[in-house]
Amino acid sequence: MAEKLEAVAGVLPHILRHEVFYIGPIPVTSTVVNTWLVMIALFIGVWLLTRKGFKEVPTGIQCILEAIVEFIYSIIDSGFGRQGRRFVPIIGGYFLFILAMNISWFIPDLVPPTTDIMTTAALGISALVVVHATAIYEKGLGGYLKQFVSPNPILLPMNILEELIKPFSLALRLFGNMFGEKMVTSIIFVLVPLFAPVPVMALGLLMGAIQAYIFSLLVTTYLAHFHHE
Repeated sequence: MAEKLEAVAGVLPHILRHEVFYIGPIPVTSTVVNTWLVMIALFIGVWLLTRKGFKEVPTGIQCILEAIVEFIYSIIDSGFGRQGRRFVPIIGGYFLFILAMNISWFIPDLVPPTTDIMTTAALGISALVVVHATAIYEKGLGGYLKQFVSPNPILLPMNILEELIKPFSLALRLFGNMFGEKMVTSIIFVLVPLFAPVPVMALGLLMGAIQAYIFSLLVTTYLAHFHHE
């Protein structure tokens, strides 16, 4: 029993980021290393799945890839409408990258980068930068600024505050769910290692997919807010 309690106490330090090495004076943390590993695995996986090109009549892997694209279309259609499909690279990129990070805990001793608030904050801020940048590009600076005083100029402070809150909302939602899930599943693995793995792994896969879906859907609705007439 004492050994299990000691193992449970070691769960939190294992999840928290720590410095791995330095590049000059700059520390490189475990979260950065894990993110690099996920990106490398994602790039290799995409290359392997698409290196043979695509056929007019889909078979095998191509059917799976087209099903993933259709699923991303469904996210966009539900939050934006069909005209939002031009943002497939953005929404699809966020969905696949976050999903890959969320389920990376299947790799032994690798802590998902999304259990670090710094990662989710970067994702939230980058999402809002993309939303505002695309709005300025498509509507022009005047059309973009006009939306902050719609439907009434008195709402300008509230509209600005809303935009400032969005990245915090995205970051905290993703971080809270993934950090809590990793903590709970790690403790379960320690306490009941013989019976926990299969259902816990299935639950982790489901939760990782759900959180990637929610993040992508919210980014879609933010895009729709600025791009809809």
